Amino acid sequence: MKSRRQFSVLRALLLCCCLFAAGAAHGVLTIEITQGVRGAMPIAIVPFGWSAPSTPPERMASIIGADLARSGYFAPLAEADLPSRPHEAAAVRFPDWRMVRVDNLVIGSLQLLGPDSYQVKFHLFDVYKGKSLAGYSFRTNRQGLRRVAHQISDIIYEKLTGRKGVFSTSIAYVTAIRKGNSFSYALSVADADGYNEQVILDAPQPLMSPAWSPDGQRLAYVSFETGRSAIYIQDVGTAKRTRVASFKGINSAPAWSPDGRKLAFTSSKNGNADIYVLDLGSRKVTRITTSRAIDTEAAWSPDGGSIVFTSDRGGSPQIYQVSIGPSGPTGRPRRVTYEGSYNARASFSPDGSKLVMVHGDRGRFQIAVLELKSGQLTIVADTRLGESPTFSPNGDMVLYANEVKGRGVLEVASVDSRSHQRLRFARGDVREPAWSPMP
Repeated sequence: MKSRRQFSVLRALLLCCCLFAAGAAHGVLTIEITQGVRGAMPIAIVPFGWSAPSTPPERMASIIGADLARSGYFAPLAEADLPSRPHEAAAVRFPDWRMVRVDNLVIGSLQLLGPDSYQVKFHLFDVYKGKSLAGYSFRTNRQGLRRVAHQISDIIYEKLTGRKGVFSTSIAYVTAIRKGNSFSYALSVADADGYNEQVILDAPQPLMSPAWSPDGQRLAYVSFETGRSAIYIQDVGTAKRTRVASFKGINSAPAWSPDGRKLAFTSSKNGNADIYVLDLGSRKVTRITTSRAIDTEAAWSPDGGSIVFTSDRGGSPQIYQVSIGPSGPTGRPRRVTYEGSYNARASFSPDGSKLVMVHGDRGRFQIAVLELKSGQLTIVADTRLGESPTFSPNGDMVLYANEVKGRGVLEVASVDSRSHQRLRFARGDVREPAWSPMP
């Protein structure tokens, strides 16, 4: 278990290069379902119709099936077991699908309309009631086909679970790239399933702590490009970037306020690592914590009324919460975690009822969810070195980094801990994930 001294050194150095192992960043993505939900909902997704003589530009049904399977709540029927392959509603024979015991059926078609123009249609059916639950048509270009497939997955997920899907969202992460005897670093954005990677910044010095703005258009992050830590904000679409915090000492762990007007961050500009809030309009900086302890890793509540942060003021790293008003803190920080000797890197669920965090106990660093009202702590991922957890924007899942066989990978677990998946590149070391808001 980490001592107070180790915690102080860890935070002061901002988890620098020691987080990364050798490897190349860009490779083929492998998605592994490491644990599925027993009793998941049976569903059949028929390969979409395609009338052109060429190979379809995307296998839409495969993307949708992979999305739904990764959620842990659906069990798509194997393609070889499909009793028929209808593409239109009139061709569906519901008794055939009842025989293979699927609850729901998805059919669709992909049509080439012109140069780089496609139409996608799909239907979702309740097999036992024999009726349509949803049917939509989309027009897009070649590049947009995968996004349309994710949108269809979102519609299906919401229709059948009553909760919004997150397959159309994005993730940000940092990768270390070996170049000879040194490393370079990349900040990347990809679809929620890890595909369509876009490198938005390459740097020879470490990049850390990406955080999405509430509108999903910008990322705040930490860069060491000037030789010391500084916080930047970058527009994901245009790549325009601005340095917003480069005070003497540490500048780390940026966190957006829910209205997107402020950043909470850690700074040692006054000699000790404390939490500050930067007003992005006026550039006014307000100090939130004042102690001799290491206070870091701030996260805002969804209503903007409080901030949680990690502090070792009680002798070991734990989570504290402080109320925030227009002019700064409105009370003293109070401790919210008591189970385990190490709790850090907390963030709120979208509804504000839970915290996800790194939980340390008996030499292991697991991913845990804390119910704030009851105080119940649940281990959702029994990892060895889990880190940087973040809720999905619907609150159903948690994304985090882990180390597997000496290399950093990204993993996703359901909040009830019943399903797990792993996103692993063929080469490279991936850390510091952040899940975007809903588009």
